[in-house]
Amino acid sequence: MSTRQLLDIAFSSGRAGSGPATWGQRAIWDAVRRLPPADAPRYNITTAAPLDPGLPLPAVLAALERLLHLHDSLHTRLLPTEDGGLHQVLDPEGVLTVEMVTPAPTDDPTDDLADDPAGLGARLHEELAARPFDTTAQWPIRVGVVTVDGLVRHISLVLSHTALDGSGMSRLVADLTALSLGTSPEELAELREPARQPLEEAEFQASERGARRDASARKQVLRKLRLGPARLFPSPSTSGGPSQSPSSQSPTPESPPPFPNAVLRSPALPRAVEEVAAAHRVSTSSVLLAAAAAMTARLAGRTEAVLNVVVNNRFLPELTNAVSVVAGDGLFHLPDATGAFGEVVRRTHAAAIGTYRHAYFDKLALAAEVERLTAEGVRLADRSCVFNDTRELLPAASAPGDDRTTLSWPVEFEPRPGLTYALDALQSPEALSLAMTADPTVLPRPAMERFLYGMEELILTEALAASTAGPRTPIAGAAAED
Repeated sequence: MSTRQLLDIAFSSGRAGSGPATWGQRAIWDAVRRLPPADAPRYNITTAAPLDPGLPLPAVLAALERLLHLHDSLHTRLLPTEDGGLHQVLDPEGVLTVEMVTPAPTDDPTDDLADDPAGLGARLHEELAARPFDTTAQWPIRVGVVTVDGLVRHISLVLSHTALDGSGMSRLVADLTALSLGTSPEELAELREPARQPLEEAEFQASERGARRDASARKQVLRKLRLGPARLFPSPSTSGGPSQSPSSQSPTPESPPPFPNAVLRSPALPRAVEEVAAAHRVSTSSVLLAAAAAMTARLAGRTEAVLNVVVNNRFLPELTNAVSVVAGDGLFHLPDATGAFGEVVRRTHAAAIGTYRHAYFDKLALAAEVERLTAEGVRLADRSCVFNDTRELLPAASAPGDDRTTLSWPVEFEPRPGLTYALDALQSPEALSLAMTADPTVLPRPAMERFLYGMEELILTEALAASTAGPRTPIAGAAAED
């Protein structure tokens, strides 16, 4: 029988302060606040890993304490104000509690196999990840470790999405690793410059320069919103189209159906995506985005595609190494998504550059403008299809040795108003996974399967064609941006 213990890490002499929340903090806080309590943990950002041969427990605990000094987001709370605003409060001291599990000692290696470090770590991680955060009272970080003979053999990190995004988690893990192996906080801070802290970011956003950037980005998003179709997919009550399935009925307001989650795991896709990207001299993200746009247009029965693309915004120099939530939404519009896939890839890459350039803005201010225009009867584009390339940031579960494409249905989620589908690309050492959550009244399960297998087929077919042709000259970004 394993044992569990709570270890408190005392933190003091940290940076202190308060101020308005950043655009990213407020956007995630609002999104989580609207979710049912049982659904809120879906927004947690998590990672877990075995440590072999292990690290001394004191070294890991000391590294966690130093990590709090490096990154203000880890000891920041968010407090709503009476006027409907949101403030961030940076605590200069407090306690970080680490949940430690230790397997029961045994002389028989075949005894109680459920208590192996990997199994214990997986269960501990699942438990920590399933809890919501109270960001008004708690720090947005949760840590679990499995120890054997004084060595940490498995570690789990769970953070509120209000504290960081996927890119921020990637940097956090790298910093914790370096600190655990003896790198000093001073050395890391020097390596991580520039790395704007949340209070500094909020100060920039309130400045004249920040206001200009915000206004310019929102102007471009609103321009694109006027170009796209008001609805991509037929409504559930419309005859024809993918929404008409015997198993898909229009939901009643009282009982909307849960949203299925499908995961296509393809060992062939990582290499194919790289080959297509090299052939057309574009990014691998553009290849995946192009496939998603092409399948969206195909299943919607249209020639164009509009996708809400999650952008990490780390291309801004001051935010390159920030461990905070700076990812934003970019509006991607591809007028002709049904041509030859190679050309769709090239035009997607060019149009995506404009999307990324204008993805750093105040979402609340945009929402107010959208509400005003809608009230005035202005037709705006459908933003219900979401694409998020999380590769290298949030690894997918893997199945070593399995070289076949598989499709699974691991879970169902609570309905999400205003969402047609959310599509995530995830990477593991052995495969690339496409995880899709969709409204079954618009995209029932057979349509979701066609979408995911269709993306794979487009990319694999283009990779095969590219293997017999040389690289092409890319289209200039400005030429293809709508």
